[in-house]
Amino acid sequence: MGPGALSDVLSSLRLPAHPDLLIGLDVSDDAAVYRLPDGSALVQTVDFFPPIVDDPYTFGAIAAANALSDVYAMGGRPILALAVAGFPEDLPSEVIRAILQGGADKVAEAGAVVAGGHTVVDKEPKYGLCVTGLVDPARVTPKANAQPGDVLLLTKALGTGLITTAAKQERASAEHLAAAVASMLMLNRRAAEIAARFVVHSATDITGFGLLGHAAEIARNSTVGLHIESRALPVLPGALEYAAAGIAPGGLHRNRAYLETNGYTRYAATFDQARKPLLFDPQTSGGLLIVLTPDEAARLEAAFAETDQACWRIGAVTQGAGIVVS
Repeated sequence: MGPGALSDVLSSLRLPAHPDLLIGLDVSDDAAVYRLPDGSALVQTVDFFPPIVDDPYTFGAIAAANALSDVYAMGGRPILALAVAGFPEDLPSEVIRAILQGGADKVAEAGAVVAGGHTVVDKEPKYGLCVTGLVDPARVTPKANAQPGDVLLLTKALGTGLITTAAKQERASAEHLAAAVASMLMLNRRAAEIAARFVVHSATDITGFGLLGHAAEIARNSTVGLHIESRALPVLPGALEYAAAGIAPGGLHRNRAYLETNGYTRYAATFDQARKPLLFDPQTSGGLLIVLTPDEAARLEAAFAETDQACWRIGAVTQGAGIVVS
């Protein structure tokens, strides 16, 4: 669902509160956090979607990496996963096995285990995970607590939605698609483990709502504004080329409409319009957006550089509300 439709649905729900539910549907966050009697906490999330690439094993691995990412975004460590899938009755069993194996292998790479799951018959294949993780309640990194003066760091390049849409139209080069697939297959595990050594005010992973959609959730929950520098955004090879050719996923237009129609997003006079699609492009298994003080950001950037973990400084937190893009 797009951000607007989802917001309308969730706003009308009446859900009971619980003292041990530290993060639930009362705020827009990446996962639920539930306090355990021993003082630790569970992180719980679920995510699934239809094939984004043709190869079934790669599809399963990407879907798993995407689902695991929500636990990393909360500062947690995944320990257990359950597969959630829908398959057509005539889908060959070897294809189903490849999807499930790709997911299981990616979960194992994360240091967790697939312990079961649930399948239904569906006309279109769908696969994902319900993931359980552990987190120290004092170290949770929610979509809140961003403070004016903080710095925004991004750990993966943008453009997977544009490139995979071009691939579906048979207009993407093999080189561009390979780079996008490699990015989607990469876990956010290492970035999260390094970031956990520093004081992080807020974090999220960039997925279906695009960079600005998820950044806006941090801004609203923290009651602050954001300044995004479009020229600082990292871009996957080919993404801007396909955007210029008019290729765009449907989710990009929904994300843009939601943030622009209410005036929440504003553009500086110096803004490069050619880069606008990057702001709203729905990502699959995107990077982490990490918010922390300038001093902590400099230390984190140095730590990332020491381990060859990619990282880009893309903006800052400001007073006020809304997002300004320059």
